[in-house]
Amino acid sequence: MSELIQLGSVKGYLSKPEGQGPWPAMIVIQEWWGLDAQTKSIADRFAKEGYLAFAPDLYHGELAQLGDGDTAMKLVQKYGPNAYLDLQSMFDAIKSHPDCNGKIGSVGFCFGGRMSLTLSTSRPVDAVCTFYGGGMQTIFDQLRANLKAPVLGLFGDADVSIPAGTVDEFDKLLDDVGVEHEVIMYPNSGHAFFRDSDPSVYIPEASKDAWERVKKFFAKNLN
Repeated sequence: MSELIQLGSVKGYLSKPEGQGPWPAMIVIQEWWGLDAQTKSIADRFAKEGYLAFAPDLYHGELAQLGDGDTAMKLVQKYGPNAYLDLQSMFDAIKSHPDCNGKIGSVGFCFGGRMSLTLSTSRPVDAVCTFYGGGMQTIFDQLRANLKAPVLGLFGDADVSIPAGTVDEFDKLLDDVGVEHEVIMYPNSGHAFFRDSDPSVYIPEASKDAWERVKKFFAKNLN
């Protein structure tokens, strides 16, 4: 079952498993395009795996069309600076939701990959996954000081949007912090390789492997 609801300061897409809860919750954070059909479909996939999945609308009703980078950039600039406040408010609300058993994971893509990590530094997220997190290097100091959750990082070696060396630096940072982590670099895969609604970027082999790793990672840390 799915519905649009308000959680804290933000509305979003809630997708529930079949049957009776409570369940562990999964926060699914959008790419820089906004809360689109792709993001909702990922929430639905998590619901089928037994998670109370919520995809917050961090652009508060606005949306960039796929490929319209100019609009996406304007939306990131407009809403990005306060997105962490919405995520904190939403986290507090979902943790007290009657269908949440108290365990919460977070997964994000691109812009959302960075925000997923950011949330984990200020709220007790039980496990965090970042898919090709854009701008991660801007929060490395914050992560070094406050990160406590296990991390799964999934990247493509042909991703030109992430500066060279950033993923290696991220992996080393996680070593230094001492959290349980796995960082995967997929060969011949670019940015947004998991976006199965866009044939120009979708890499089936990498996406299948990534999804299996994601399922195992959260099953281990949220159950």
